[in-house]
Amino acid sequence: MPEKTDFEIAVINQVRKVRKAKGYTQDDLAMFLNLTRGFIGQIESPKFPSKYNIEHIGILAREMNCSPRDLMPEQV
Repeated sequence: MPEKTDFEIAVINQVRKVRKAKGYTQDDLAMFLNLTRGFIGQIESPKFPSKYNIEHIGILAREMNCSPRDLMPEQV
C-alpha cells in the first residue's frame, strides 16, 4: 500500500486545521466534494493512501470561503 508523502500529510493536516477552525465536519467536506464521509475519514487517517487532489483543494477553498493557499502548509 503506497504511503502518503510528508507533503500530502502536511496538506491533509492543514485542511483539517482549517476545517475545524471554521466549524466544518468531515460530513461537510464530503458534501462539498461529492464524496462519502468514510472517504474523508480515510484521507485524514494515516492508515489509508487516500488523499486530496488539486481539484479538491480548489473546491474546499471555495466552499470554506478561504484561499487555496490557506489549505497548504507553510512548511513541510
